Amino acid sequence: MKKWEYLTAPVLIHNTKMILDNFGADGWELVQIVPGPTPENLVAYFKREKQ
Repeated sequence: MKKWEYLTAPVLIHNTKMILDNFGADGWELVQIVPGPTPENLVAYFKREKQ
């Protein structure tokens, strides 16, 4: 049975691709992005399989 770990992280709109690429390089898979507390911010939810 697979086990997962999760991460919630703020993402700035003006730098979205670089931020998401960095998390992806660390093995995190993007699950969802939702609006953040301000119009310039988003909140990203990630998951990856536990090692």
